Amino acid sequence: MTERESVVTMKGQGLVLLGNEVKVGDSAEDVTLVGNDLGEVKLSSYRGQVCIISVVPSLDTPVCDVMTRRFNEAAGELAGDVVVLTISADLPFAQARWCGAADADNVVTLSDYRDAAFGQAYGVLIKGLRLLARAVFIVDIDGVVRYEQIVPELTDEPDYDAALRAAKALLAKA
Repeated sequence: MTERESVVTMKGQGLVLLGNEVKVGDSAEDVTLVGNDLGEVKLSSYRGQVCIISVVPSLDTPVCDVMTRRFNEAAGELAGDVVVLTISADLPFAQARWCGAADADNVVTLSDYRDAAFGQAYGVLIKGLRLLARAVFIVDIDGVVRYEQIVPELTDEPDYDAALRAAKALLAKA
């Protein structure tokens, strides 16, 4: 498995990411995740929609909470066929609890806890921690990655405006 060093840090300390780097123009890898009901969910089941994939280390941390709330709010304002997926290694029970407490009903939370297939396929699995690095991917209706942002410092928020501009541009074409 590919190891990439110096891509992200946590509080200034370098982390190693496992998996291949995903680039704009790549086909979105189809992986199986776990939904809040413990059922399997394939990323390909969202083909035909613009997918904003918000990747967070854990919903139980302040920055992940803010990020997911921000994308939940944005999802409620976007017009067109769009879905916002929040993916973490949190257990589905924790994700469901967070959604209920945050009144987040515009995002779909999916868990990568079983085998870290998403983390490996998208190159965001943090070696040794088994958490996912903070990132945003936007996939078009045909399953092609059209935007990619891996946040360099794990404790920082992503550039929401850039990500949402990219999603809105795809929605305008759809």
